[in-house]
Amino acid sequence: MPRYLIRHPGKARDDILIEDDPLTLTFTGNWAVFTDTNGTCLAIPSEAGAHIERVDETVGSAPQKE
Repeated sequence: MPRYLIRHPGKARDDILIEDDPLTLTFTGNWAVFTDTNGTCLAIPSEAGAHIERVDETVGSAPQKE
């Protein structure tokens, strides 16, 4: 199941982890758009300065930093 961590620099209390199956991230114009089987569930404008990181679970190993 794809999971995405959305971090807002300088606003840690606004960080959010979203997950859904299926969850799709696309970029449309200046927007990051998350959709699931019901349609758009979250849209973030590029002006928000958010960092979006896909967080995958790996079975039997620790997460790797890049």
